[in-house]
Amino acid sequence: MSGISKACCSIPPIVAQGYQGKGEYKTINGMKTYVTGPDSASKAILIIYDIFGFFPQTIQGADILATSSEQKYRVFMPDFFEGQPADITWFPPQTEEHKQKLGNFFQTKAAPPANLPKIPSFVDEANKLAASGKGFESWSILGFCWGGKIACLSSAKDTKFKAAVQCHPAMVDPNDAKNVTIPMAMLASKDENPKDVEAFGANLKVDHYVETFPTQIHGWMAARSNLEDEEVRKEYERGYKTALSFLQKHA
Repeated sequence: MSGISKACCSIPPIVAQGYQGKGEYKTINGMKTYVTGPDSASKAILIIYDIFGFFPQTIQGADILATSSEQKYRVFMPDFFEGQPADITWFPPQTEEHKQKLGNFFQTKAAPPANLPKIPSFVDEANKLAASGKGFESWSILGFCWGGKIACLSSAKDTKFKAAVQCHPAMVDPNDAKNVTIPMAMLASKDENPKDVEAFGANLKVDHYVETFPTQIHGWMAARSNLEDEEVRKEYERGYKTALSFLQKHA
């Protein structure tokens, strides 16, 4: 594991309720996309949201990633689910109906084979928005929950990304780690299987950082984050500082 600097970032006060995004929505490669960060940024981050789509906590996270470290980023978060994300009341599933709806969502809209092919062409299109006119110097990818799986699968051979971060990843498969070719951080919650997280880290052949946030639930850096809770707010902020420190070092 590589150590990470805890002092890399200056995160503005976390807004617990009613966060208003600082970015704007653009259509890129046919997808509505939240775009934030300075136009002049030379580096970019692709965010893969969780199955609940454009939530205020996730948008706030995108804005934090864009401007809180010495290295500023242009951040892109496309709407893979085309305005029809999963309903947050389905999770965690309390009824058979919830289980069915979630299962169906993962098999159809969230199936990696349906979404992975969209990423290279999206990056190519977004590169046209770089101030240099020559594309961004580098791209990183960061994914929440379901998006963590997508970020992991996008980090294999011939990837367009220089570094990757998985935040409370869903469907952790230690075998996926063997195919990762770029530096990767995994920030796990108490809800991921600890053996899978440990085995995933052990299988990474690249520079990596793996940490479990033991007080936090699956989704604490994205849609399921209760930012009115002081402990959650503190660990939400620490999660973003950890991710930014890793990206600043590796991308």
